[in-house]
Amino acid sequence: MPLLEGERGPPHLPEGDLQEVLAEHLVDAACTEGPSTRRSNGASGPARDDRAASSHASSVEVMTKQTDHYFTAEPASAAERRELRVHLAGREVIVQTAPGIFCPDRVDIGTAVLLREAPAPPPKGNLLDIGSGWGPIALSLGLHSPDASIWAVDVNQRALALARDNAKTLGINDFHAMTPDEVPADIRFDAIWSNPPIRVGKAALHDLLMTWLPRLTPGGTAYLVVQKNLGSDSLQRWLTTELEARQPGAFTVGRHATTRGFRLLSVRPAP
Repeated sequence: MPLLEGERGPPHLPEGDLQEVLAEHLVDAACTEGPSTRRSNGASGPARDDRAASSHASSVEVMTKQTDHYFTAEPASAAERRELRVHLAGREVIVQTAPGIFCPDRVDIGTAVLLREAPAPPPKGNLLDIGSGWGPIALSLGLHSPDASIWAVDVNQRALALARDNAKTLGINDFHAMTPDEVPADIRFDAIWSNPPIRVGKAALHDLLMTWLPRLTPGGTAYLVVQKNLGSDSLQRWLTTELEARQPGAFTVGRHATTRGFRLLSVRPAP
């Protein structure tokens, strides 16, 4: 299944913070090794010759890409859009992506796990994607639930523009792609789906989750996909403790699924 290609074994880990090294490897294994990279690796003939001839230019391009994080508000890399063919909500669609955002070459493995393992979203109401990128989760929500209002939240302006345009192309009309500060404070969400931005750091991640999870409606559920090696179990414990401290007895935190090295965590208001 093309969405889940590109896994490979862990590299030799250099000295330094283990979590940061694992985070870098996750992005590399799940995202940057896109179809064009796989096609040239180990190839012979014109493709190999072209790669050798342009090695210096490629190195410059890689260094430019590394100056952008997917949580950069205004990426410095060139905003060269390209089409990407992916499967979302059980159908093949063509979307636009660009450099300077999270996983521009494919649907990353964690997101694919969430889209496969999470139950169907509510048919109506407000459905939220935290850290939307170019939109695979938010677009899937909109395709599954055409009568719902879809909210795609990100800090990356390029990602928001892509998500907005992709929704328009796919005929998702009630679609709102915006920064967190732009979301009206009185809106509550009937579902939250997210592949949260682990690399923003623990404190920022915790603040992010505590901003949105308490805004679930009664009966709503949040599904968060997190790689096990990047602290999914410790995050589950922290969510349980923090939500209980803030609103005793108000939320339950569980583990909905485990697959492909990822946990799919669930958070829901207590009945």
